[in-house]
Amino acid sequence: MEKNNGRIPVFYLVIIFACSWFALIAQFYLIIANRVTGIPETILRYFSFFTILTNLLVAVCVSFLWLKPGSGPGRFFAAPAVITAITVYIVIVGVVYNTVLRFLWNPTGLQYLTDELLHSVVPVLFLFCWIFFVNKSVLNYTDAFAWLIYPLIYLGWTLLHGEFSGYYPYPFVNVTELGYQRVLINCGGLFIAFLGLSLFLVAAGKFLSRGKD
Repeated sequence: MEKNNGRIPVFYLVIIFACSWFALIAQFYLIIANRVTGIPETILRYFSFFTILTNLLVAVCVSFLWLKPGSGPGRFFAAPAVITAITVYIVIVGVVYNTVLRFLWNPTGLQYLTDELLHSVVPVLFLFCWIFFVNKSVLNYTDAFAWLIYPLIYLGWTLLHGEFSGYYPYPFVNVTELGYQRVLINCGGLFIAFLGLSLFLVAAGKFLSRGKD
């Protein structure tokens, strides 16, 4: 087993690794156990959530940083711009859930634990990782626009899949109930949030980096 390159402490990577993979596996178990449709469709729905895809991105990132930092994917995920982009995505997951979606249901037991890990614990841990261990001096404001590609692809897939299946993972993208105009307005607000947070992190990173010079 290779050792981490030292930029992010191994113990910190292990904590995020354990929390993210446990939550993803537990949520997969729960969605299969409580399925209301066939297993293939249930699996497709599992991977239709931005929360799941983004936590999976976090899990894969820390896995390579911990276990294979010298590999091609390890070097890719170690790039400050890549880690910052993932930070933007996972923070948005936490903010949207805790301000909009948390009050729509009341999970208990394993579902409650899984929800907290996916929407609160992992986002906070990864944000702290970015604050304390990532080299932010090399970030550029133009990076923020490239970071919009992932949510754009996700939106396109969600609307395409929903058009054929009638299933939308989040109420604010439910075209059946809201119509395309309202959904696009909602998504426009989210993209402003993505871009705003991205630019803020670049600016904050530059400020924090100057403080270390």
